[in-house]
Amino acid sequence: MGDTEELQRALAALLDAGPVEVHENGQWLALPGLGFEVRSQGSSTIIHLWSAERTLVRRILRVAEKSAGHVLLEVQRFGRTRPDTLEFRCAERERSEGRLTRERFRRRFRQLLTQQFPDEQIDSLSTASDLEHSLSGCFTRGLLHRGQQAWAVIGVSTAEDAATIDAILTYGLLWLDRARERARGRMLLGLRVFLPDGSSRTTAHRLSALQPSTRIELYELNQTLGRARPVDPRDIGNLATWLTPRRELEHSLALAGPAVEKVRALAPGAIGVGVPPGTRDVALRFRGLELARWHNGRVFFGLGDDRRELTERNWSDLEQLVRQLETYRHPLASETCHALYRSQAERWLEAMVQADPARIDARLDPAHIYSQVPAFAAGDRGVIDLLGVTRDGRLAVMELKAAEDIHLTLQAVDYWLRVRWHHERDDFHRYGYFTGIELQQKPPLLYLVAPGLRFHPASDILLRYLSRHVEVWRVGLNENWRRGLRVVLRQ
Repeated sequence: MGDTEELQRALAALLDAGPVEVHENGQWLALPGLGFEVRSQGSSTIIHLWSAERTLVRRILRVAEKSAGHVLLEVQRFGRTRPDTLEFRCAERERSEGRLTRERFRRRFRQLLTQQFPDEQIDSLSTASDLEHSLSGCFTRGLLHRGQQAWAVIGVSTAEDAATIDAILTYGLLWLDRARERARGRMLLGLRVFLPDGSSRTTAHRLSALQPSTRIELYELNQTLGRARPVDPRDIGNLATWLTPRRELEHSLALAGPAVEKVRALAPGAIGVGVPPGTRDVALRFRGLELARWHNGRVFFGLGDDRRELTERNWSDLEQLVRQLETYRHPLASETCHALYRSQAERWLEAMVQADPARIDARLDPAHIYSQVPAFAAGDRGVIDLLGVTRDGRLAVMELKAAEDIHLTLQAVDYWLRVRWHHERDDFHRYGYFTGIELQQKPPLLYLVAPGLRFHPASDILLRYLSRHVEVWRVGLNENWRRGLRVVLRQ
């Protein structure tokens, strides 16, 4: 293995030069706000990557390639013998390829619009980013007009990933708002949204949370055939959402009880437990950061993928890990740039809100607060969903985000819609939640919670388009929220 400090400098230079794409075995890793550390550990060299959403730890076997804009490592996951590759690339190369793909889509999209709406003229069609108005270059946007009437249009290519495709309504609404200023005296009728075949479900459901006066037409396009078909959101079907019966969660916690409590005793005030959605495991988290997990009668401990089964022989290793966490993941820690302090910020915030939801709003009942209930298949969204209830029985959805995020508003709408759907069917009582509480029939409250004033400037525009049935409260917390929650903004 080469010089640890040299590799540290090479990676630091790569990140300083601009955005970096990280790939493991060719698979792109979503690591927004990437941080890293290369360190020696005994005879091994370890690389630790972290972001707001995840943590990754690997043993470095060798540096396979190192050049300007590119570092390729041969690494090994703990507990495995087969080597993997971990690749860091300058994102400029990735962006160049993306620009070419999007330009080809723009040309095809123009042809499709001409065929689909032969009586309308294309005023403009662009894929250029507009940072001032928060418009992404991942989407093609433009204006169509016929006489004094116009439509804003936005489309996305099949080459984009699922998360980008699902974000089209966020950027579509921002473009609709911007297009009103560019309509040149014409009446802007609404927005036409074009998505790849079979990918309109998320967007269609989100439309039901918008003002009825906001006119939006939804289309699915077949790029091969160059055709688009209109989609009726009412025909999309039910939301992909589910509730786990509360008794099943309590059964898992009871089975894991003795083993889990032994670990919790190492730091009882800092280690919390919960059942991850879709599993029967019990996760143990130190101020939100998972350090161990109970699975089928056994406990595995370690950070990220560096997991091993807990035994009497390695109990001291767990104790050492907890001591590290007590030092570096402490509200008063001096090294606030340390990986253990910065990792999984949303989870840390979640643990604090769950412990004292009245800090967010004095109306919230601390006896009834649940994480990721209901659950739904949406990948790693990098946002935390909490469900609570006010003392007078109104459901309350809380979305927590530790950094500014343009997607927070409509991601919160996703969760709000699912909670409302289950509430209308009285599912929460039937599945054992909010026992003894008479729930109001009103739609849930929605709280958007973030430190300081870290609400994306575009959120003001997006909130204006939401239905009056979605009652939204923005709650800004103190910047040093880890030392104690204090509300500095509520609107």
